[in-house]
Amino acid sequence: MAQDKAGDILARLEGIAPGHGVDIVDVEVVGATKAPTVRVRIDWADEGRGPIGLDDVAAQTSWVSDALDELDPFTGSFTLEVSSPGLSRPIRRERDFERFAGENVALATTATEGRRKFSGKLLGMREGSVAIATDEGEVAIPLAEVKRCTIKPIFDFSEKKSSK
Repeated sequence: MAQDKAGDILARLEGIAPGHGVDIVDVEVVGATKAPTVRVRIDWADEGRGPIGLDDVAAQTSWVSDALDELDPFTGSFTLEVSSPGLSRPIRRERDFERFAGENVALATTATEGRRKFSGKLLGMREGSVAIATDEGEVAIPLAEVKRCTIKPIFDFSEKKSSK
């Protein structure tokens, strides 16, 4: 049920977001059924603007809230959280897999047999499948079988600070 609600909310927001110059990265519905939390991650639709900032998110929250009030997805109250996608940005659409090619990712599939989790360098889309270079070699997972994929930031702490 939470996935259905998240899908309805996502569809509604994706219809409105372009008018605000925003991209809906993803929507999650979590928590108790009586008082759920709706998490909406947004970013600028124009990649050239750089990452969305806290003040920008705050400015965008009102139209997101208004859209959810119109949709009225829950019988009772709910909590709305609007945020940037963060460093572990979710990737869900074909254009996102192309945009973030070259990034390290963690991907989970809906497969019922065999391996379900992969990590490695995202190569992009190839004939309707997500291509990833893993330690074991290149794999291609059909986009329809991708359950969740997130950027996996790598932090390099090997550089030592010089003392002056």
